[in-house]
Amino acid sequence: MQQVPVSLWTLVAGIVVTAISIWIGQNHTLMPVQASLQAPLVDGFFNVMLTIAIALFLVVEGTILIFLVKFRRRRGDDTDGLPIEGNVPLEIFWTAIPTVIVLCLGIYSVDVFNQMGGFEPAGHPHSAAHVAHKSGTAIAATLSDASEATTAPTIAPTIGIGASPQTLGKPADLVVDVKGIQYAWIFNYPDSGITSGELHIPVGADVQLNLSAQDVIHSFWVPNFRLKQDALPGIPTELRFVATKPGTYPVVCAELCGGYHGSMRTQVIVHTPEAYDSWRTENQIAQQQNLNQVVAINPADLSTSEFLAPHTHDMGISAATLESMVIGH
Repeated sequence: MQQVPVSLWTLVAGIVVTAISIWIGQNHTLMPVQASLQAPLVDGFFNVMLTIAIALFLVVEGTILIFLVKFRRRRGDDTDGLPIEGNVPLEIFWTAIPTVIVLCLGIYSVDVFNQMGGFEPAGHPHSAAHVAHKSGTAIAATLSDASEATTAPTIAPTIGIGASPQTLGKPADLVVDVKGIQYAWIFNYPDSGITSGELHIPVGADVQLNLSAQDVIHSFWVPNFRLKQDALPGIPTELRFVATKPGTYPVVCAELCGGYHGSMRTQVIVHTPEAYDSWRTENQIAQQQNLNQVVAINPADLSTSEFLAPHTHDMGISAATLESMVIGH
């Protein structure tokens, strides 16, 4: 019986390994649903790396298994193995191939980073508005000095993910100021004055997030968008993207920021354009009503029980209990 040449076996094994690695690399379910224009770029790069990793795994582990069987110790064989000194061509081969792979992946990753806008983060204005939070109620507050409030914003250079080559030089459709604090994300919409604990955006809009941190380093991560950007104290960063699929997606802090880091989560809600306009109108009206109510009421004219009444739920007591406590005091 004629023996099959080793070269033919090698060719067949190469075809099988290639087919398996490509199929798994393109049909895995390791990533969440894509929901941004940038997600396919990241997934394409991930799929290539996974395909290469699977191929290397099959080659290395397959070789080990074959050698375990072929060169196993036979019963009664107490002789020494062949004295192999080395193989220069083999050394060059398994050094050159990984080198070429790493260089190609490096060039590919730079191209993906550029297409996502990593080389074009622009400057963005810093507004004078800030947010005051207490007892579950968020009130958009402005500086008391009116002259400061009307001062033209300053443009600060930023780092992060900016405009893609297709949107370079074009202003974003929606700008949102995002502040990370221990342990929450605060979203302020300068164009409408809305402040929210969730990010609401319209599908298909070019969105720019101006990120900052109040205390320590945080990291704004939306797995479905395949985007993550650090929020740094005193250093503005930017994240620009386009959402492509309506839905609700988790927002996670990906930087250890303290004892309750694991609970620093919120969500980004991608609306249709009509639903986003409706949400913005409703929240503008609601926040204006809250602001008018706050301005109209003079705390000095309220009794202790009336002043504390809105916070009884947060305090874990009933209104009747509060009244009796005040009277008893």
